[in-house]
Amino acid sequence: MKETVKQPETLDDVKKMLWEMYGGENKKITDGNYDKSLAVKCINGTFVGRKTDNIIMYRGIPFVGKQPVGELRWKAPVDAVADDGVYEAYYNAKSAYGNGQLETGSLYYMDEACLYLNVWKSDEVSDKKKAVMVWIHGDAFEAGGTVDPMFDCHNFVKENPDVIVVTIAYRLGVFGFLHLSHLPDGKDYMDSQNIGLLDQKMALKWVHENIAGFGGDPDNVTIFGESAGAASCTLLTLIKGSHDYFKRVIAESGSINLTKSADEGIVNTEKLMKHLGCKTVADLLKIDAEKLLEAASSLLFLYQFPERDGRNLPLDTFEACANGAVKDIDFLIGCNKDEMDFFVYSFGLEGWDEWVTNRKKGKFTQLTDEEKALVDSFKNDVQGDSYEPDSRLFSQSWFNVPTIRLSEEQTKAGGKVYTYYFTPESPDPIMKCGHAIELASVFNHPEMSEDTGRTFDETFSKTLRKMWVQFAKTGDPSLTAEQSPDGKAKKWPLYDIENKMVMVFDEFNIHPEKEAERKIVDWERTYFLTKYYCL
Repeated sequence: MKETVKQPETLDDVKKMLWEMYGGENKKITDGNYDKSLAVKCINGTFVGRKTDNIIMYRGIPFVGKQPVGELRWKAPVDAVADDGVYEAYYNAKSAYGNGQLETGSLYYMDEACLYLNVWKSDEVSDKKKAVMVWIHGDAFEAGGTVDPMFDCHNFVKENPDVIVVTIAYRLGVFGFLHLSHLPDGKDYMDSQNIGLLDQKMALKWVHENIAGFGGDPDNVTIFGESAGAASCTLLTLIKGSHDYFKRVIAESGSINLTKSADEGIVNTEKLMKHLGCKTVADLLKIDAEKLLEAASSLLFLYQFPERDGRNLPLDTFEACANGAVKDIDFLIGCNKDEMDFFVYSFGLEGWDEWVTNRKKGKFTQLTDEEKALVDSFKNDVQGDSYEPDSRLFSQSWFNVPTIRLSEEQTKAGGKVYTYYFTPESPDPIMKCGHAIELASVFNHPEMSEDTGRTFDETFSKTLRKMWVQFAKTGDPSLTAEQSPDGKAKKWPLYDIENKMVMVFDEFNIHPEKEAERKIVDWERTYFLTKYYCL
């Protein structure tokens, strides 16, 4: 049966479509009746996939020895254990609990037992191990999942059979990033504020130990993601021991700034505890997952980011990069021209104004009078509709400036960075070139371009994918004329401190430019904002 993705119209349509495509429960195969050519022996079992066209898909493979349920809630992921059993890998596992306030948080069937991954590979025989690309989904660390049809990698691997793609799940929101160590019985939960990242690291460990069986090269792994997924990729580089499992990062619209402080984490926890009438971790463990999710959603726990705890993540992520903590990792990072317009488009103008008002009541109070004057000066120079000044400001603070600053720090430390600026627009007057608009192009799902209002040029999109794959394979995204879909060579220069070269992804003209030509950041009036992480 050929699996196709048809654009759903309602939330119920989405759930029905996902169940039809991926629904079911993987079972142990005990009668020996399975296709041996689709079976891969791994440490924790032999997994049998399904083939569509010439692509073999393995869905719902557990990457832990025990799922994080019961007493293991908020505990570090348990390493996979040896298992000689044979198991179906036909169906996607249930997704991690996400925030019900976010639309995508309610799209998928959810469970605390959520630590699974999926693998796509071509069935063509190769005498060389293939480069591996591991996708980490975004959605504010609060929602989303590998079951999202956008992240079905059949089309991507069919076009690029020389790579293997893995998509991984991780704990979200209050289940993945809740500060607990300050509570009376919190000493056994020292990592709870970053458990979601540790889940990702465990998934990468499983990939490192098992991907050779699928034909992949465990020593040539690239992690890639968008938004919170991009932030995850960049933050993983700062976690001790992670460099054993990957050598490259592709980060689309997300960086090491998407974090919170310990104080911010404690404030969130105290709000949750008060709402639920709890005083200890033991009290919280008695609360069922649905009630926890409902409480977090009602408190608008949006942006429950990883924590700069000084334990798993450094207290100053930018300083750590400047000091060379990640200089052995190759980066391909970038941002979109109108990042925050996506949120204006999604929230609606009234919702956007409310969001801005709430943000200004918080972090804006930390700015000095001089800094406030710089911000006001920047906004006063922004032309357009009433939402544009704040949208441009938050685009700078959350995405554009952190992208360029990470490029700067990594380059100064002696590392390699390829930086891009994505510009194609939706015809929607608000969305323009907003956050996540490139995803349909990246995953070769032109039918899912609802945020663009149209599909981008086919050759442009194919070139983008080819450059991502070329980077994963070689560490350099440049294409020769023979490799380039339009027959024209694309030389992507490394970011450098003097010229600050970036690759501009104009829809009909992919080319390098100096950052100053596009004014991606305002060096005087917004560059300093990274010290506040997410303003």
